[in-house]
Amino acid sequence: MRAMNSFKNKVVWITGASSGIGEALAMAMAKEGAKLILSSRRTDELERVKTSLHLPDEDVFVLTLDLANTSAITTLTQKVIEKYGRIDVLVNNGGVSQRALTKDTPLDLDRKIMEVNYFGTIAITKSVLPYMLQQKSGNIVTISSIAGKFGFYYRSAYSAAKHALHGFFESLRMEIYKDNVNVLIVCPGKVKTNISVNALTEDGSKHNKMDPSTESGTSAADCAAQIIQALKSNQEEIFIGGKELRAIWIKRFFPKLFSKLIRKQKQE
Repeated sequence: MRAMNSFKNKVVWITGASSGIGEALAMAMAKEGAKLILSSRRTDELERVKTSLHLPDEDVFVLTLDLANTSAITTLTQKVIEKYGRIDVLVNNGGVSQRALTKDTPLDLDRKIMEVNYFGTIAITKSVLPYMLQQKSGNIVTISSIAGKFGFYYRSAYSAAKHALHGFFESLRMEIYKDNVNVLIVCPGKVKTNISVNALTEDGSKHNKMDPSTESGTSAADCAAQIIQALKSNQEEIFIGGKELRAIWIKRFFPKLFSKLIRKQKQE
């Protein structure tokens, strides 16, 4: 598999590009000389990001996308191909978190979170994949979470969707290895974004609170820089964050100790 040493003139499609990690990645990729497709539900915020990039109009394509509406994704992919003729990098960053106890979360909300975080992500991946296979090159980046490695308070549906992404993309990576299409799974811990503010509560409304641990987390810019470096070095999975990442290794090697420690963590 060939590593991508340069993103100059590469076509990079980023979902969830209107804020947080997606916006930071757009900024970083613009500096690398990439041509960008920016997608999310919020067109006004995408236009704001586009303006901040200071790139020629032909190098930035704003494409409004609702991951819950998977029926529209094929048409949107065709628009990208019509404009640029190829897709070199797909960054699956769009999604929504959760702040609700399992017992209080109605099944409809479980389905909504799974629809956006899992089915929306695999729908756009399956839409882009044939073009990458035809090109015999490409990179698929999926932003998971350390919640894709273990569950935590108030995140049962979110964690379930992230776990599902690992199963899907690890299988996909094996299947397309010989086609020179790379799959990178990114597992952030605490990154300073509005993920907790926009998380859904049991009634479907926004949490509208910044978790203290998120407020003090790794910057989105640093997260983006690590993702770009992982792409350049052709890594398959990376973890980004601080001391919270220790939990992954404790769970793997000392599962009973992990269970005791994780229950004592602050519920936020």
